[in-house]
Amino acid sequence: DVVETQEHYKSRWRSIWIMYLTMFLSSVGFSIVIMSVWPYLQKIDPTADASFLGWIIASYSIGQMVASPLFGLWSNYRPRREPLVVSTAISVAANCLYAYVHVPHSHNKYYMLTARALVGFGAGNVAVVRSYIAGATSLTERTSAMANTSACQAVGFILGPVFQTCFTLIGEEGITWKLVDLQLNMYTAPVLFGALLGVINIILIFAIFRERRVDDMGRQCSSINFEGEESSVLDQDAEGNIDHVAVVALNFLFFVILFVFAVFETIATPLTMDMYSWTRKEAVFYNGIILSVVGVESVVVFMVVKTLSKKTGERAILHGGLLFVLVGFFILLPWGKKLPNIQWLEIKNNSIPRTMPTEMVIPFWNLQAMQPPSNHTVEPVGCPVTQSWCLNTPMIYLAQYISSDVLIGLGYPVCNVMSYTLYSKILGPKPQGVYMGWLTASGSGARILGPVFVSQIYTHLGPRWAFSLICGIVVFSLLLLEIVYKRLIAFSVRYGRMQE
Repeated sequence: DVVETQEHYKSRWRSIWIMYLTMFLSSVGFSIVIMSVWPYLQKIDPTADASFLGWIIASYSIGQMVASPLFGLWSNYRPRREPLVVSTAISVAANCLYAYVHVPHSHNKYYMLTARALVGFGAGNVAVVRSYIAGATSLTERTSAMANTSACQAVGFILGPVFQTCFTLIGEEGITWKLVDLQLNMYTAPVLFGALLGVINIILIFAIFRERRVDDMGRQCSSINFEGEESSVLDQDAEGNIDHVAVVALNFLFFVILFVFAVFETIATPLTMDMYSWTRKEAVFYNGIILSVVGVESVVVFMVVKTLSKKTGERAILHGGLLFVLVGFFILLPWGKKLPNIQWLEIKNNSIPRTMPTEMVIPFWNLQAMQPPSNHTVEPVGCPVTQSWCLNTPMIYLAQYISSDVLIGLGYPVCNVMSYTLYSKILGPKPQGVYMGWLTASGSGARILGPVFVSQIYTHLGPRWAFSLICGIVVFSLLLLEIVYKRLIAFSVRYGRMQE
């Protein structure tokens, strides 16, 4: 029951800010190359096709899914500085490997796959970051800290492509440093910049980060981790069992939230190309603008939700966020009578071009790279006749699509923050590393399965089936939330140590 000293308070928040930075750099590591992976892959290895690009994009999430529980377990028994430094060092090394994938004489695509998987593996430190923030904040500070963490993650996703755009000024050829066989160009400069940021992060972790902990009421506690003799003794507030029903329910809800957002990201480009006859370039450009606006909207929501949660509570806001997502996908259902333009070009020769996946999409499906017939130089646009539903499914109007983007952009960040906040409060003073690892892993799994699901359903059955099934999944999630609503309370409240 030691009241927190001023020195402890300042050190605790300096460490939390280092965690914010780590989260930011982790998301930058994913998004800083996402726009250039496809052209770089084609340049270093002409044998790579669109399906292999899907594996490269997915490898980040696979690596993170594997690493998150491992780093979480490590952080439960050792000082968190260890997994944080090791994971960041892995990301730095992986970025350097990415910069050299052009050097081998063969199998270059597999080196790129390995590099992206290792970057994702290093990003498994997200579980360590969130478990530390959960243990270093009181219940009243938790929502705000989790919102700030998610905001840093969102800003990283937004700024990554901005950094990539700046580096395009170097050009494809760039500068070659023959002594170390390094090509500094628009493809390698972003990852080397990411590696530099990782090195700075490691230095700051050593220089500033300190293990600090407070209980749910904000009282100074010894660290859970082995960082001194006193840390082997847990305080009495840790006594009691975690509500595993609530834990499993929140893992499922978080999976659904990430799943539907992955669907939203994945479907944007092919949907707009089919419905509005946009070219590949137009689809990438316009959806890039839309997703950037949605990203900015999300950051604003993260800031607003901190204040709103103090008045209504996290459970009610999570409920509202899921409703926003439900309405967003419901609006996307085809309602009118007008059919989309059909792509009839070259049907007589059975050589209808398939749509090339763009860098904006996570193309984890069976699309082929577009190769137009030699007697045509104009890119065919519209809904491919190979998708039989194009002939009888009404088009989704642009107003529907924009409205859906706005609503999902409101609902997703709300659900994201509230899931992490409620999850950390339910776990209470127990070591949270492994549990946070499983939550992060479930989110990574959702980002892998979401594109697979939507690609198959959308390609074969069309948007009506795809979005109806998504609506059904969200409705089921809302029912589950109602069932477990009363169980989603803080550990200390559950055992009567604090009032809700």
